[in-house]
Amino acid sequence: MIVDFNEIEKICNSLREQNKKIVFTNGCFDILHRGHIEYLTKAKEFGDVLIVGLNSDTSVQRLKGKDRPINSESDRARILDALKPVDYVVIFEEDTPLRL
Repeated sequence: MIVDFNEIEKICNSLREQNKKIVFTNGCFDILHRGHIEYLTKAKEFGDVLIVGLNSDTSVQRLKGKDRPINSESDRARILDALKPVDYVVIFEEDTPLRL
């Protein structure tokens, strides 16, 4: 499920109330490849719910250069959301997910 940045705290609080173990990771995930899939699959093994923080288009451009990203943030989010191990995708604007 793709969720808004402002919703994720409420979702996490609800999951904690249900005693769910939350796993978080983040990345640009531009041009998704097998290594990404294996990484996300392994990450999910560490808990009940996997939340993926996705760098926004502007964040990816700052980090990787003016010709990036190749795929838009909405496309990258939908692709991640379609993956079995991923429960939530949240897009963030900063270069790092510290605010998440």
